[in-house]
Amino acid sequence: MSSQLRIYVPDHPLIKHWLAIARDQNTPNALFKTAMTELGRWLTYEACRHWLVTAETQVETPLAPCPGTMINPQVPIAVVPILRAGLALMEGAQTLLPLSSVYHLGLVRNEETLEASCYLNKLPEKIDPETRVLILEPMLATGGSIMLALEELTHRGVNPELLRIVSVVGAPPALKQIGENYPQLRIYTACVDEDLNDRGYIVPGLGDAGDRAFGTN
Repeated sequence: MSSQLRIYVPDHPLIKHWLAIARDQNTPNALFKTAMTELGRWLTYEACRHWLVTAETQVETPLAPCPGTMINPQVPIAVVPILRAGLALMEGAQTLLPLSSVYHLGLVRNEETLEASCYLNKLPEKIDPETRVLILEPMLATGGSIMLALEELTHRGVNPELLRIVSVVGAPPALKQIGENYPQLRIYTACVDEDLNDRGYIVPGLGDAGDRAFGTN
């Protein structure tokens, strides 16, 4: 794995709490989705450090003028949830980035070949290279889906240095691929697990995040 790839695992009690809830096989679907939403919120909070562009301003309090700092509205922000499971993370992320554009990207993995293919692509043809892009991909397992998403985004003009990935669980195969191809990226994840099983699922992981979040197969 490239030494330049930065993988952040925030040491935060709320992230640890919601990760434990999400991992537990006895967690009902509704609570699992809540856990994913909360993980999306707290991991996005961490990913926004030293990433969002700010502007100095002057505000009037009820008592006197006061200097302030605000997010620069002239710099575009885009959130890209990887469907289906990324939708649960998006609910948390959007509470922090309510003015961001949302570009849905639907990817599905062939359970036999473990290769990813795209069934829904709402990305614009061109994306301003100054856009801050946040990818929401709950599971970084084999790397097939995230590599396809990165290819689609960079092809449209996204600067990898301004791109962040939020993931609940990562595994070495995916992280290795990302590091070899996009060493300048930063990944924010609740944990990095040891390996994959023969079906390409992260172990211990948390199962199929999409199925568990939406109660479907």
